[in-house]
Amino acid sequence: MLDQTKAPIIQTLKSLTQKSHAPFYAPGHKQGKGIPQPLNDLLGKKVFLADLPELPELDNLFAPESVIKEAQELAAETFGALQTKFLVNGSTTGIIAGIIATCGNGDKIILPRNIHQSVVSGLIISGAIPIFIHPEYDSDWDIALSITPESIAQTLAKHPDAKAVMVIYPTYHGVCGDIAAIAQEVHKYNIPLLVDEAHGPHFAFHPELPTPALVGGADLTVQSIHKVLGAMTQASMLHLGSKRIDSYRLSQALQMLQSSSPNYLLLASLDAARQQMALFGQELMSQTLELARDARNRISQLPNFSVFDKEIRSLTNSPGNSDLLTNNEGKKLPFSIKGRRNNGMGYKTSSNYRYPVDDGVLYPEDRRNNSLLPSASCPLPFPINSGFVALDQTRLTVKVSDIDLSGYEADEILHQKLGVTCELPSFKSLAFIISLGNTKADIDQLIDALVNLAEQNCRNKFNQLTDFKTEIDDYLIDSSIPFSPRDAFFAQKDYLPIEKSLGCISAELICPYPPGIPVLMPGEIITQQHLKILEQVRALGGIITGCSDPTLKTIKVCRY
Repeated sequence: MLDQTKAPIIQTLKSLTQKSHAPFYAPGHKQGKGIPQPLNDLLGKKVFLADLPELPELDNLFAPESVIKEAQELAAETFGALQTKFLVNGSTTGIIAGIIATCGNGDKIILPRNIHQSVVSGLIISGAIPIFIHPEYDSDWDIALSITPESIAQTLAKHPDAKAVMVIYPTYHGVCGDIAAIAQEVHKYNIPLLVDEAHGPHFAFHPELPTPALVGGADLTVQSIHKVLGAMTQASMLHLGSKRIDSYRLSQALQMLQSSSPNYLLLASLDAARQQMALFGQELMSQTLELARDARNRISQLPNFSVFDKEIRSLTNSPGNSDLLTNNEGKKLPFSIKGRRNNGMGYKTSSNYRYPVDDGVLYPEDRRNNSLLPSASCPLPFPINSGFVALDQTRLTVKVSDIDLSGYEADEILHQKLGVTCELPSFKSLAFIISLGNTKADIDQLIDALVNLAEQNCRNKFNQLTDFKTEIDDYLIDSSIPFSPRDAFFAQKDYLPIEKSLGCISAELICPYPPGIPVLMPGEIITQQHLKILEQVRALGGIITGCSDPTLKTIKVCRY
């Protein structure tokens, strides 16, 4: 066990800020003495004292030997990884590096269609060929769920030469698929499971939260520590969970993608966020979950508002009664837990979580969160839909369509007039992140704002979406990619009027942001469904990024 009270990067920066010397090195502001006055007025000089370069005492991010190495080892123990790497260019860097480390030009990678735009960048840079699986879909809420173990098994059977599988866990709305069953299917082919866990770094710190991806068997996972924990924006971590990933190739990829002058304020924030969670993680998550429960309960009682949630069923039998447990309808679960508590495997405890170990090595098939093992007093939830086995209760999604508003309209009113800002507006709902930084006053303000929102007499655009369900369903079915994203990106291009682009191959990555999930990506055939969705997003006030023509009157297509 390492000393989790330590924060080596923080401690070293603090020491250096107190050292009197003449700085003849970058950055040019020389510890704040040359900072422009408006920036000094905003932030004060103290923060710039710690804005230092790679001095000998501060180690090297790409060849760590001292404080960064120690900080990363502390993080690996805290989050349950074999190895952890700090990211200062955001989770985008880790996602792209994971693809480069596992796939080369022409190699296949299996992934969900609702990927983040960073994955498309990884496909373009690596030259990998995407084999898309459409996730399960909740049409009532217009929310994509997870891809299922069954769909992955079927796709791997058709593409046994795939080099990797990537999944989103959790989604933007907190939906979690069956990560353990997915890992089992992927590992049958001895290929790695890569996980975009940007919104799940808090899972390791409370038993009421979903299973962390590493515990479920992920070989590589990328977490945005800044999104729900206490790090600064752009500060993320990449965790390795097995030796299926070539660590040296991964390090090379990260060195190509990350700045050669990493920001030590971001590195320090990762160090501090890890220390905070290692020492107080369960307490902080308990407080966060209590706030989320309060919000869910109160919003559920408001007329014309619905809260996205998940119904679960419980097992009727306790562990050890059979090799495979069954649910209350007699259906067998896809994993065995007989003897798991007394099979000679201990549980290593690090701060606020436990995970199985055997001689210090983590094995994917044994990485099931101990809190999820059933008992007579705490039965294991049984998934009704293998594309939705758990929900992060700290992610609050509220349907606003029943008050005749789109999510985009509701978001604008809340933000501009009522002092509440959500994380993600969509056609029918708003998604709110409740994290360790929120307070009861925030929840009170949210409830008051929703009540006020329902009472306002607002112009209704939502009637434009009467056929939206059909459009989305058709869109999810059709995703033809005759060109690889890389070939499409580098192909010669033409500009066409948007109405004349149908049937052409997109040369652009076009997506509403947030969440940054592409509607069109390079290599896809442009369909009426794509254009309809983009038109609806714009009509309802959504922001669309990636298009060379921001008016969307023209679109860039591949010349072939």
